[in-house]
Amino acid sequence: MGGIFGVASKTSCVQDLFFGIDYHSHLGTRRGGMAVYGKDGFNRAIHNIENSPFRTKFERDIDELEGNLGIGCISDNEPQPLLVQSHLGSFAITTVGKINNIDQLVQNAYDNGCTHFLEMSGGLINATELVASLINQKSSILEGMLYVQEMVEGSMTMLVMTPTEIYASRDRMGRTPLAIGKKEDSYCVSFECFAYVNLGYLDYKELGPGEIVRITPESVETLSKPREKMKICSFLWVYYGYPTSSYEGVNVEQMRYNCGRLLANRDTVKPDVVAGVPDSGVAHAIGYANATGIPYSRPFIKYTPTWPRSFMPPKQSQRNMIAKMKLVPVEALIRDKKLLLIDDSIVRGTQLRETTEFLYQEGAKEVHIRPACPPLMFGCKYLNFSRSNSEMDLITRRIIREREGENDINMLDDYTNPDSQNYIEMIDEIRKQLNFTTLRYHRLDDMLASIGIEPCKLCTYCWNGKE
Repeated sequence: MGGIFGVASKTSCVQDLFFGIDYHSHLGTRRGGMAVYGKDGFNRAIHNIENSPFRTKFERDIDELEGNLGIGCISDNEPQPLLVQSHLGSFAITTVGKINNIDQLVQNAYDNGCTHFLEMSGGLINATELVASLINQKSSILEGMLYVQEMVEGSMTMLVMTPTEIYASRDRMGRTPLAIGKKEDSYCVSFECFAYVNLGYLDYKELGPGEIVRITPESVETLSKPREKMKICSFLWVYYGYPTSSYEGVNVEQMRYNCGRLLANRDTVKPDVVAGVPDSGVAHAIGYANATGIPYSRPFIKYTPTWPRSFMPPKQSQRNMIAKMKLVPVEALIRDKKLLLIDDSIVRGTQLRETTEFLYQEGAKEVHIRPACPPLMFGCKYLNFSRSNSEMDLITRRIIREREGENDINMLDDYTNPDSQNYIEMIDEIRKQLNFTTLRYHRLDDMLASIGIEPCKLCTYCWNGKE
């Protein structure tokens, strides 16, 4: 995943840029970057943030960078922002998204006269550099950004900074958000709208799908109007979004309360306490507890000073170990208790199985699991949510393969139907393998109702495979 932030100010933008990017640290774990334009031209800093937070790596840079225009990012993939010199002039660019047809686009670039791309470790091409190359194939930055929207299969949200303005483009289908804030002497643009609130900005507008705007310290001008069709990612509310964020007018924390309430409405178990797997499961659990009157409790506490997110390390085995180490049990709140535990989702199942095991070891009588979304059935085609290379990493797909063999792909529709016998038996097999007392997933219709905007505007591909 990743997050981007930009500032166009009549005075120095560096401090706002620094804190605005830092507020996106929950979206990426590998690299951070800042680029500014000032009296000395473009200047940039990029650091690896795998082993320390963005803030600690860039504190020295904010004293050295100078400018009134700036863009930056938190990235799970390529180093960025990039500084580019081309027939369109010099500009800086940062992106968030996923390019599924990258090989085709690279070959097209070679066919059109591009001689080379810089190669990253592992033989990969920097996706942001490829986007810059696509922009440079047109006669203006606006035409180039529109060209990127048409050519990229997947999603691509972009910020492009010239010496006089910032161009901001939300991806064609609006799968990721982009919002603009305003204060007296500047405008900012941000993936997460909460990132600018404490910096003194007020909400100005949320870009629509495919919308492109030109931002200066004095104004925001729409250059390409929003498209009618939108498919914003539903998983932003369920998991990735920060609780204080809102997308399409719907707050993440409130959605999770709604989610927990609707989970409770279909449940029949009577646990002693309700708990959430920190952090993203907590609000869902509060919603469940509020709806039922069952006490909310914290039977384990998340220890975050060294590893704020469990997926930070590149190796899955190390991520599993860290996920286990950072949840510290509270034995007094576990022993002899019937626990109902809500997590945002179940992917492989490894971490939640280990969490359940240590609850039993601490004396829990029962552990009932309630994921806050339906069973994940498909790898995301549109956003870099996971480092997994195969859908067979999903526990659902492994079980379906075991049951159906090579015919599994033809049976997926039935397994996504919560009223089908195959679905019921799949859920029970997951329960047995992960050693839960009971297991009930959120239904897709209830989850969409928890969000509350038109279902046709929401992407649900990872649950039902429908685009």
